[in-house]
Formats: sequence, C-alpha cells, structure tokens
Amino acid sequence: MRLQVDGAHVQIDPDPEDTLVDVLRDELGSTAVRVGCRNGDCGTCTALVDGQCVKTCLVLAGRAEGARVETLASLGTETNPHPVQEAFLAEYAFQCGFCLPGMILSAVTLLADTPSPSDAEIRNALSGNLCRCTGYVNAVRAVRRAAAAR
Repeated sequence: MRLQVDGAHVQIDPDPEDTLVDVLRDELGSTAVRVGCRNGDCGTCTALVDGQCVKTCLVLAGRAEGARVETLASLGTETNPHPVQEAFLAEYAFQCGFCLPGMILSAVTLLADTPSPSDAEIRNALSGNLCRCTGYVNAVRAVRRAAAAR
C-alpha cells in the first residue's frame, strides 16, 4: 500500500484489520496522531485525508491506499506555526493537549471552506472533538481570531 504522510511518500504492508491510526503511530512513528477512544468519539486521532478531516481510528488502513494524509505535524513548526496554531496559543485554547489535533485540524478545514464562519458554524465544526479542559469557549475564540487574521 502506498500513501503520502506529511509530505513523505511511504509504502507499507498493513494487516487487513489495522486502522489508519495504528499504521500512522505504530508503523510510521507519527506521534502527532494520538489514540484516544478508538470509536470516533474524541477526535484526538484526527488527520486530514485528501483534505478532509477524518477520525483515523474509524478507517481501515487499506482504505487510505494512494491517499494524502496530513497530521498536525504537517501544519507548522515551532518557529513558524500555522495561523490556526498561533490563534489557539494566543487564546489559551488548550490545556492538556488531548483535543488539539482534532480541534486545530477541524478549524483548518472549516476556514478553508468557510473563511468567515459564524459562532454556530465554528461550534458545529469543533463538536466532534472532546475537550476535557476548556469548555470550548477559548477554542471558538481562537477560530474567530484565525479567521480575522486571514
């Protein structure tokens, strides 16, 4: 199976029962994708697959044949963060970091499709991600800030 992960072309031979999160973490060593609930509820395993937010714990690895997979690690660097990452930092939109991959990638996807979203649209986009710490208030502010910075 061939796919592109964070810009690198890889070829792997996953077990037919492996999920994409298992392949990303166990076979490719990506720690930007986390394992949480393993049933699609928490969003911590979120990655972009061909530009769409996907909960990788719900996708059999074989379904990603030929796909372009982008994890949180592909967005920016410590010295050059993505504008959404900057906004989350500026608004203190995370504490423990559990929700960060799903929140940020959901925000990036939302802003690509809807450059000036309403608060309701922001909440809807973030709703598939379980945040244990902040109550989503700061995350909504962060997405608003990122939209305004565009």
